[in-house]
Amino acid sequence: MTARELRAITGLAAIYGVRMAGLFLILPVFMLHADQIPGATPLLAGLALGIYGLTQALLQIPFGLVSDRLGRKPLIAAGLGLFVLGSLVAGLAEDIHGIILGRALQGAGAVAAVVLALTADLVSEERRTRALAVIGLTIGLTFTASMALGPVLDRVVGLSGIFLVAAALGVLAVLILWWWVPSPGRRRPHPDMAPQWTALPRVLAAPALTRLNAGIFILHLVLAANFLVLPPFLVAGAGLDPAEHWAFYVPVLLAGFALMLPAVILGERHRRMHRVLSAAIVLLLITQAGLALAFHQGGGVWVLAFLMVAFFAAFNLLEAGLPAMVSRAAPLAHKGTAMGGFATAQFLGIFAGGALGGALLGFGGPVAVLIATLPVLLVWWWLARGPAPEYGATRVFAVPEVWRGSPLRLLEELRGHPGVAEAALSPDAGELYLRVRPDGPGDEVLRSVMERGPAD
Repeated sequence: MTARELRAITGLAAIYGVRMAGLFLILPVFMLHADQIPGATPLLAGLALGIYGLTQALLQIPFGLVSDRLGRKPLIAAGLGLFVLGSLVAGLAEDIHGIILGRALQGAGAVAAVVLALTADLVSEERRTRALAVIGLTIGLTFTASMALGPVLDRVVGLSGIFLVAAALGVLAVLILWWWVPSPGRRRPHPDMAPQWTALPRVLAAPALTRLNAGIFILHLVLAANFLVLPPFLVAGAGLDPAEHWAFYVPVLLAGFALMLPAVILGERHRRMHRVLSAAIVLLLITQAGLALAFHQGGGVWVLAFLMVAFFAAFNLLEAGLPAMVSRAAPLAHKGTAMGGFATAQFLGIFAGGALGGALLGFGGPVAVLIATLPVLLVWWWLARGPAPEYGATRVFAVPEVWRGSPLRLLEELRGHPGVAEAALSPDAGELYLRVRPDGPGDEVLRSVMERGPAD
């Protein structure tokens, strides 16, 4: 990895993480303040918690497309500016409506797709998988850190102060963008990384991708709904002081992550990830039913901790496994579009969990919120019974110079190789995307085929 690529990966992962921290920090503490916010109702509190998901879902694909014309770094800076503005609006708000507006503006800075496109501009084809792994790890670590730091910051600076801390983090992200992240020599579409608007309807209509999009929507709906009811119950039901909530979340999250790892390793090693994910959905069902029972009967902190370890084990397993399934199911020429649709469904799930959960919370209380997740999870389990995407490894190669004049002939030659399941060219015919079967050829064999050049 070159020094320039290292700066790109670390800088863009930091921007991703800093921005997500600004969104996650309020998750474990917001509902502890809902009763004291002027004008707040359970519905409006749920909207405040989840509305950033709606604006993020609506704007992330347009942001990515506009960046092809106006430039990656200016669009990321504009998105971070909206995030800072939203954080300030929420931090200085005097009622729940101001917080809702601020959260909507936070989500409107939807830079995720642009960050991925800039990653593709700056990182070579061979190292993109590693770059995506670093970004994914950063998101996971950010979530865990936010669960720990949110209650601590709440005790020190309060809810308004947390929003102002988020604004400061947004400014830090802008500084990282301009002072650390290199500028790309040129920008171009990356169908393996960024969405294409014209391909979106056809990609979203694919049955396998529809099932996976429904799954990530439901997963994040359940997450948002749980955080509407969990923080207040830790105080009222489990007797845990708000300042000590970090001591509950951190061990629970770490234990859930530790339990998830063996399942991921075994599922991938034996190519049974589809069944592992179905089992995780069943575990979520059992956990949500257990939480509803514990809330109804006033279960103690240890019962709650056990259930939340199970919840986060299943959640982390699905959060890690579903994107891999999308990658396998998506057409190679439109993988970025498929991932963009998947991320849109994820953010819509956060919004739906906050809004619908808030409405149910006001109507029937926290137990009603948890019980309502059960039929939704049953629907997901039924949808997940569909056929599993075929296993295979994705490879991205630059088209060799010897084939520059006839890339379609190279494409046809590789499509005829028995170990290649799918092959596609980038729009500018500069990159070749291959899906190789598990028993297919290695990179060295593929390179030798490409370097031979066209037959005369």
